[in-house]
This record gives sequence, C-alpha cells and structure tokens, in this order.
Amino acid sequence: MRIGELSARTGVPVPTIKYYVREGLLPAGELSSPNQANYGDDHVRRLRLVRGLLEVGGLSVAAIGEVLAAVDDTERPVHKLLGAVTDRLVPEYGGEADEETVRARERVARLVEERGWRVSPQGPAGEALAAALAVLARAGHGDFAGVLDTYAEAAVRVARADLATLAGKTAREDLVESVAVGTVMGDRMFAALRRLAQTDASARAQEPPGAG
Repeated sequence: MRIGELSARTGVPVPTIKYYVREGLLPAGELSSPNQANYGDDHVRRLRLVRGLLEVGGLSVAAIGEVLAAVDDTERPVHKLLGAVTDRLVPEYGGEADEETVRARERVARLVEERGWRVSPQGPAGEALAAALAVLARAGHGDFAGVLDTYAEAAVRVARADLATLAGKTAREDLVESVAVGTVMGDRMFAALRRLAQTDASARAQEPPGAG
C-alpha cells in the first residue's frame, strides 16, 4: 500500500507518518521508485503501537524509541520487555532526598523484602511509592501508610489479573500495546472503582444499626 492508504487505514496523517520514519519509530517503506514507497501490515501494526504509547501511555518520542528498541530486540526476554514498558509509564521523581524521603524509601524496601517481591525498590515504581509516602508524612498524614500492606495485597490480585489478560498473545507488539494501554486505563479503572467503593462504604457507615 502507498503512504496515503496507510494514513487512511490508521488515521495517522501523512506528515506524522513521515515524522515517525525520520525519528526511527517506523521503518521506511520499500521503495518502488525514487519517490514512491510501499507499506505493509507490519507498518500498520507498528503505527498502532506508536499511537497507543503516545496517546494513551503518554510517553515521549524518546521513550517510545526505547520501548520499540526493546520490542525489536528478540534476544530480550518478554519479562524484560514488559519491564521496559511499565518502567516508562511511571512518572519520574527527582529533587533532593530529605529525611522523609529516606524513611519512605526504607519503608518501601522493607515492604518488598517482606513480600518477597522480585523487584528493585529503587526502580521507578519503588521511587514513585516512596515519593507518595514522603508527601503523606510531610502533610501530617503519615498514619495513612498503615494501609500500605492492604494496598499491596490488592495490588497483587490486580497484577495477576493483568497478566491473565496477556494469555494467548505472542506477538511482541501486541504484548507491549496491551501492557501500555492496560496499565494506563487499568489505573483509571481502579481509581474509579475505589471512588465508588469509598462512597458505598461511607454511606453504609452512616446507616443506623440494623438498617439495609
């Protein structure tokens, strides 16, 4: 197919497709003449992945390039591939580490050790959790960290459900797209479910004994 048809099939404007080719996010088409190139289904799939990572995942062009490099590295195990994706979906936290941050990092490290999780507490997700705990402590809500184990237990169940949705997917592009879209939208779904459950729990707590 020509680039115009590729654009029509994917909904991606021709100038954007050319930009992705220049940035190395999309392989160039096969030249059929000096000014014409043909594209195939692999280009359609790659464009769909790029758009998903950009629009849903919110990744930068540079981060997408890193993810695609992992996709194309067939020597990289799927576990490492998925890790490359999820790490880039977590916001980075910088700045000086004050006492609260140090204590929060220690708490995260203990949590990981106690649960036997095979993950580095210094990774992006661990740092994000430590940053959240530090903010709570600075705001005088350090006691909220007492529900950390309960949250961790719920996270384990959600993670297992997430992985179950990947069963049967073998194409690396499909796996990456599922993880990126599923993680971002799953976060939103879980947040919405939490709000619904909080409202229900609050309503039940206000009911007189024996009501309902």
